[in-house]
Amino acid sequence: MEALIRAAIPSPVHLLNRSAAIQRPPNHLSVSRSRKNGEVNGLYSTPSHTGLEDQGDEQMPEETIQPSNLEAEGKHANIWRLFKEAQQNILYLNKQRLLVIEELEKANREKQLLLGQIEHFQLGNQALDGRANGTDRLSIFWELLHRIDSMVLTQKVNIEEASNWRRLIMDSKVSIVDAFSDVLDQRDSELLEKLRHFADGCKRNGFHIVQICTEMEPLVYVGSLASYVTGLSRALQRKGHTVEVVLPKYARLNLGEVQGLREIEAEFYSYYNGQLHGNRIWTGIVHGIGVTLIEPIFFSSFFSREKIYGYSDDFERFAYFSRAALDYLVKTGKKPDVLHIHNWQTSIVGPLFWDIFVKQGLEGTKIVLTCHDLNSQCLEQPDKLALSGLEPAHLHRPDRFQDNVRASLVNLLKGGIVYSNKVVIISSMHSKGRIIHNFGYGLQPTLAIHNDKLLIAPSGFDNSTWDPSQDKFLPKNYSADDLEGKAVCKVALQHHVGLPKDASVALVGWIYQEVSDMNTLKTVAQSITHGGGQLILARIDKMTNLDRASESFVKDLKDENVRFIDGYDEALSHLIFAGSDIILCQSFEDPTLQVPMKALKYGAAPVALSSSDDRSRHSADLDHDISEYAQFIKSTFENIPLNQALGEMRSNPSKWKRKMADAMDKDFSWDAETCNIHISAYAALKNL
Repeated sequence: MEALIRAAIPSPVHLLNRSAAIQRPPNHLSVSRSRKNGEVNGLYSTPSHTGLEDQGDEQMPEETIQPSNLEAEGKHANIWRLFKEAQQNILYLNKQRLLVIEELEKANREKQLLLGQIEHFQLGNQALDGRANGTDRLSIFWELLHRIDSMVLTQKVNIEEASNWRRLIMDSKVSIVDAFSDVLDQRDSELLEKLRHFADGCKRNGFHIVQICTEMEPLVYVGSLASYVTGLSRALQRKGHTVEVVLPKYARLNLGEVQGLREIEAEFYSYYNGQLHGNRIWTGIVHGIGVTLIEPIFFSSFFSREKIYGYSDDFERFAYFSRAALDYLVKTGKKPDVLHIHNWQTSIVGPLFWDIFVKQGLEGTKIVLTCHDLNSQCLEQPDKLALSGLEPAHLHRPDRFQDNVRASLVNLLKGGIVYSNKVVIISSMHSKGRIIHNFGYGLQPTLAIHNDKLLIAPSGFDNSTWDPSQDKFLPKNYSADDLEGKAVCKVALQHHVGLPKDASVALVGWIYQEVSDMNTLKTVAQSITHGGGQLILARIDKMTNLDRASESFVKDLKDENVRFIDGYDEALSHLIFAGSDIILCQSFEDPTLQVPMKALKYGAAPVALSSSDDRSRHSADLDHDISEYAQFIKSTFENIPLNQALGEMRSNPSKWKRKMADAMDKDFSWDAETCNIHISAYAALKNL
């Protein structure tokens, strides 16, 4: 810059020679509001160093004056001073100009990103408005069913009549909703009269499933059960089935997600420890699913605690709830096709149903048990079974509840397997044979005996929320047929987290809940950044405290190509999946976060950090009936380490894009294989 200025402005000596008539400059430059150190209004003013200005008009002795030389030197010094001052001011102004231009460009980029997000948000709202009628119809549907429950408990209708009405409503969803659109404004007497005059005769279709469980997203979640209950229920209802969920009313429920929550003003008692105990019943709707919450009155402390699990009386808590749920179904006259129970916490529903409740109007109902973790079984003293009305001596037998290893105890999960008509084990990567032989955790003999009723189903994800072609959180949507938006999402992600913006750089996302090995983290980060890539670490956990270890690691790493995000941010998590080329995951068996499945949907290659379990490396004949998801992973990404994936992406980008587009076309959501397996299980129960 200085060279350009010198070239543009003649030298002071040249100026002096060109104009002999130039006058002597004034002793002091007149400038506005001087600041310290010669700075004037943000510019620079160079103080004089000739010494002549300080003398004013004082005359010097004649013999010491050399007019021509002194005048030339003074003019020369002043011109140099003016020149340097102008030079500094030009440099300063140019620097400020560049800063302003940079800020304007940054503001414009943010404006365009914001406008894009607003546009997509508006489009999303339009889509939501288009689906609003469907949501309203479900609300009317469930409000009508809940009103019938209330009228049964208040003895305004009998159980048989209520049961017939429920079946009528479930079989005639469309016409019934149109006929009862004003259900909220009608008194019970008016509603009863209208129901009695409603035309019957509709052909029965779809199953009625009641899920008795301990978690449901977004009300309460600890593990994979919560997303499974909600995801499967929504998928089943989209295929024409009716699903309702019964939960304990925990103190820490996210009730803001419940539409139309209300308490049924009626007395409801359930059996526990030889007595009848009062409960409050609450009903509402969550994502179009009817929800019933049971709140104990006398045993109010059972579900008013900080945690959901992990107490010494967990058996008592969930035995109380399981018995209360069955008492509620009988007293409201519900006659579902399927009672769907989950894990050991509600396994006691099985023997309670067959020993006590089946002859109370539930003869047509069957039991399905889902196991999310075979290693969580709950061993207890046999006499505790009597708390819920069961006979310990009848159940403490090798072919029923007696634990296979500790014979003096009863095993709740084993009892659930024995007393269920179908057992669904959630495993995305393992076959039934491998689970029985390698992952039974002491239940191998029981699983082998009941092999015929075992089914293996993969986990899934919600494709109504996780779909890049209509994701409202993305700056530009994209699909397998048009991947242009993925590059836009990458640059937007880089900008959001402060990484250098370059769509050609390999961007790796690592979404996790916990990292136990910092050495692994260091190795992964170095292998990515040393190859010119970028890494975003995102700990997506809604429940626990900040991850200080990872945060400290990133600070110590001091790499401009690594960023760390701690805490749940829904919009950012969507952008990470969309903007990343590769998504690291702890394993391909991830039922909680569903990272590998979401990565595939968003065109990012899932790369597992952990190697396959030793128990999974042998006996290939056990893998003949694995899920479609497992087949795809084994044929594509299972044996590809991170460095190989990065190499393939860089060496042959067109082939890489085709590979990712093919992955995006696969459907591993709840609506696909998982839902179909459950429907097949329900259908098989009709012939039992």
